[in-house]
Amino acid sequence: MTTDAYQLQLNDKEHYFNSLFADCNLPALEIFPSAAKHYRMRAEFRIWHDDDSCCYAMFSAGDKAGKGKVHKLENFDIAHHHINDLMPKLLEQIRQQPILRNRLFQAEFLTTLAGQTLVTLIYHKVLDDEWSLAANQLANQLGIYLIGRSRGQKIVVNQDYVLEKLTVHDEVFQYKQMEGSFTQPNAEICQHMLEWACDVAKEIPHGDLLELYCGNGNFTLPLSRHFKRVLATEVSKTSVQAARWNIATMGAKNIALARLSAEEFTQAYQGVRLFKRLTDEKIDLNNYAFSTVFVDPPRAGIDEQTLRLLQNFDNIIYVSCNPVTLHANLHTLMQTHMPKRVALFDQFPFTPHIESGVWLQRQ
Repeated sequence: MTTDAYQLQLNDKEHYFNSLFADCNLPALEIFPSAAKHYRMRAEFRIWHDDDSCCYAMFSAGDKAGKGKVHKLENFDIAHHHINDLMPKLLEQIRQQPILRNRLFQAEFLTTLAGQTLVTLIYHKVLDDEWSLAANQLANQLGIYLIGRSRGQKIVVNQDYVLEKLTVHDEVFQYKQMEGSFTQPNAEICQHMLEWACDVAKEIPHGDLLELYCGNGNFTLPLSRHFKRVLATEVSKTSVQAARWNIATMGAKNIALARLSAEEFTQAYQGVRLFKRLTDEKIDLNNYAFSTVFVDPPRAGIDEQTLRLLQNFDNIIYVSCNPVTLHANLHTLMQTHMPKRVALFDQFPFTPHIESGVWLQRQ
């Protein structure tokens, strides 16, 4: 993965993006490149067993795990250094202890720029007290957080989250990242995404912000510095739990959080349906003067009803992990709004995946 090879793949992504959106008359594309190696903060591997030993394994794209060609590995150079340094040490300990090795099916890693790493070991067996004792010794020896999973079991050896610290325009934001919930996989690029969104917010009159799909508050916290009040919504209970902790820890007093899906919020905003969850949080939508809506939807994009809702706002900041659904959504949004800035964030080097951002302003 040379510098030249990386630049070529980034050029290909830029060409693809510009070709896909050629009918949208977008402004010049801002590009944020990634490091070519050691950028992933998450990784998961099958555990491949050979007699009394084992190793990490991956399978070629399109191959069914266990039936395609197995790629055995000791490390993974696109993963962050924290993961790469840990992988052989963890594997050596597992190889030496049958209680940790036997029926081990998968290993998942989650790390942070702040230096904390969480490992989840997944088994095809019942995890007992003997396993817990060995796992606790392993976690202490390696200085990691550890979880054991099996069908119907989740054993938290020490804790089931890591703490991340991301710097946005010289301010540090702290985030609890829960095991199994979504977090941005490329933390360095995530910082660029947060700064880009905040730079856009600086160009917008400071009214109130609505955020849909807020996750653990990744964008919510930095954006709250640029708006009078923020109402953020998220449907995942785990993400809402983390977001509440993050908001309280950062002392953000101007953020309200509602556990609603985008579709549910649309119904509440339009007066179609009342939700007790809003009442429980003492949220009155009539008290907000929204100038801007921020969305970071899943790969499927935004449903038609929510798109119509977005058209009611003067400014739309749209971060997308799928340019195809973004392109389709823009055809609706550009009936009322004009794109002002657009960016490509290379979250996933050497893959076809593209992360992008668009700021649209009402015409």
